[in-house]
Amino acid sequence: MTRSGCRRLLGPLLASALVLAASACGSGEPTADGAQPSGSGSAGGPVSITVNCMPPKTNKAQRTTYEEDLAAFRKLNPDINIEKVTDAFPCYEPRTFEAKLAGGQLETVFFVNFPNVGRLVAAGQAADLTPYVGELKTFKDYNASLDIFKKDGKVYGLPTDGYGMGLVYNRDVFTKAGLDPANPPKTWAEVREAAKKISALGPGYVGFGEYSGNNVGGWHFTASLYGRGGDVVTPDGKQAAFNSPEGVAVLENLKQMRWTDDSMGSRLYIDWPALMKAMAGGRMGMMLGAPDVLISLRNDFQAKFENYAVAAQPEAKALFNGGAGYMINPKATPEQIRAGLKWIEYEFLTPGKGQLDYVRAKGANLTVGQPYPDLYGADTPSGQEVLRLRSENANVAPEQFALWAQGSKGIPPKAEPGPYAQEIYAILDTPMSAVLTRRDADPAKLLADAEAKVNALLAKKG
Repeated sequence: MTRSGCRRLLGPLLASALVLAASACGSGEPTADGAQPSGSGSAGGPVSITVNCMPPKTNKAQRTTYEEDLAAFRKLNPDINIEKVTDAFPCYEPRTFEAKLAGGQLETVFFVNFPNVGRLVAAGQAADLTPYVGELKTFKDYNASLDIFKKDGKVYGLPTDGYGMGLVYNRDVFTKAGLDPANPPKTWAEVREAAKKISALGPGYVGFGEYSGNNVGGWHFTASLYGRGGDVVTPDGKQAAFNSPEGVAVLENLKQMRWTDDSMGSRLYIDWPALMKAMAGGRMGMMLGAPDVLISLRNDFQAKFENYAVAAQPEAKALFNGGAGYMINPKATPEQIRAGLKWIEYEFLTPGKGQLDYVRAKGANLTVGQPYPDLYGADTPSGQEVLRLRSENANVAPEQFALWAQGSKGIPPKAEPGPYAQEIYAILDTPMSAVLTRRDADPAKLLADAEAKVNALLAKKG
């Protein structure tokens, strides 16, 4: 699961000037066996590539900026033809991705979320980029997020986005409930107490909201479990590990808030938009989420942005770390790999360009100042330049994110539970839903049942 449920869409339409005639560069589609199109180029000659994850037409601002970037990139690199860009929402949709992967139809440069990286590398479905990454100016400045794309000392992709969980809360609701919005809860006991005060405001007020289906229930169970120091799977990825005291504590806490405290309301939030819409409605106090939740509340659900803030996840021993990046088709030629890496660096990794062009973002009334994407070490040249540009062009109040940034320092990041994360999340939806719908739900039994199902899944996957 990428942040805000889908993970970031960064890109728009190709201008007609970017597209070479089909007769000059081929159809732009891989052949049936996954081979690259005819315009693959040779040393010193033009090279053609395809790219995916273009923002949809409904996302006008980001589509426009991406389109501008394509035009600027083409002008800087006239020997590189990005002959096709595929838009998608979300960028990773399991059924579409798996079908294209199985059919060898993935683009030259393709989007991948963190949980899928390992299996693509193991299956030989991503190019080895090691001989080429040294040509990227920003490569040496990457933080530990790069490790997700490494295996046996080799690099198979580049992270372009990342996020860590926190406690999202409504400052206005806090004030109405007599709580201090500058001092949000730091423990789960404090969350419970704050949630009770918020619910006591009257009908329609919900102290704490949580997901219960469509894989996002299992996703948030994982985030809470990591925070308590637990694991979803064993280190070798072969067995479930969530049937533990930490796992029981996650469910028991939600059960107590739902039935003993009556601070979670009676409505189930089955999918990502449902909980986000409720939070945007102005009568929900808290939920777990990454800093970009505030942006989605504003842009996608018309919430009053200044009412919200995000703090560190209570008592977190590890921080759920999700995100995404790009890999390159293993059938790409060396020239295509170099061209693809140039595009990735220009659009996602260069301070002052692409997604890191904060001057343009501010002028387009896109939010600037949130602490992501966090790709570079804070003491590196790239990291310092990103922080400078972000600070100079910020158009959101820094204090809305300050408690998250400060409180999350030093908490070790923890990646999603392997290549079958989505299947595992679907199984974990059941115990999350059960404790929120049944007063007599038994967390230990629910986790034991889910453990058996996940172990069967992992055994089948091998």
